[in-house]
Amino acid sequence: MTAPARGPTKAYHNPGFLNSKDARALRILAEYLEPKSRFDHHRVDDTVVFMGSARIKSRAEAEELVRQAEGGGGDLESARMGLKMSAYYEAARELAARLTRWSKALGDAGRRFVVCTGGGPGIMEAANRGASEAQGLNVGLTISIPQPEFDNPYVTRELSFHFHYFFMRKFWFAYLAKAVIVFPGGYGTMDELFEILTLVQTRKMRKPLPIVLFGTEYWRKIVDLEALATHGMISPEDLELMFHTDSVDQAYDWLVLQLAEKALAQPGATL
Repeated sequence: MTAPARGPTKAYHNPGFLNSKDARALRILAEYLEPKSRFDHHRVDDTVVFMGSARIKSRAEAEELVRQAEGGGGDLESARMGLKMSAYYEAARELAARLTRWSKALGDAGRRFVVCTGGGPGIMEAANRGASEAQGLNVGLTISIPQPEFDNPYVTRELSFHFHYFFMRKFWFAYLAKAVIVFPGGYGTMDELFEILTLVQTRKMRKPLPIVLFGTEYWRKIVDLEALATHGMISPEDLELMFHTDSVDQAYDWLVLQLAEKALAQPGATL
C-alpha cells in the first residue's frame, strides 16, 4: 500500500520554526496581539494593578502554620512573622473588593479599573480573591519561571494570561494601568515598582498614574527613599510620586479621588 504524499508545511503550522530564534519576533508579537484580542473582547478598558510578594499567606493559613510550629512542626519565629505579614494579604483582599464594587457601580459601557495582578499566590491571590468576592472580572498576568506550579483560582479564567517574555508582561501591566498599589515584596516587587517609578519620573509615562506604597514600616526599612534625595540621586519632588499608607480606608479614598479626577474621563489603554 502506497503511503500518501506529504504536502509542504505552511510556516505558521511549523512548530520547529515557530519555536526557533528566527521566529522570536513572531512570539513577541503574539504576546502583544493575543492579550489585546482578549482584552478587547471582554471590554477591559483599563486596570488597577496590585503588586506584592507571592510568599505572604492569608490569615487563616498563617495561623495554621503557627499552630503547627507551636506543636514542633516548624520554625516558630518564621511562622509568627508570617502571621504578622498576613495582615497585608487581608488588606489587599479588602481593598481590591472595595475598588471592584466602586468600578462596577460606574455603569460605563466598558469595564473600568479592573483589578490586575501577576496571577500568582500571596498578595496577587489576595487581590484577585477580593475582586472575585465582589463578583468582578479580574486579570492575572503570569510568567513562566522555573518554580513549582501554583494555582490562583480567583483569576477570571478568560483573563488569565501566561507570558514567556518578562518585558511583554511588564508592558501589559503598564499600558492598561490607571493606578498601581504596591504591597510588601521582594526582588520582583521592587523591580516592578522601580520600573514604574522610572517611567513616571522620566515622563515616558505621560498619563497620570497614582502609586500607593502600602506598608510604611516595611518600606521604610527596606528602601530609604529619603536618602536618595538627601544624596542628590533624585529630586525632593520625586518623593511625592507615591502615597504612603497603612490604611485600607486611606488607600481607597485617595485612589478613588485620584481616579475620579484624573482617569475617569479618559478610558482606555495608554502610556
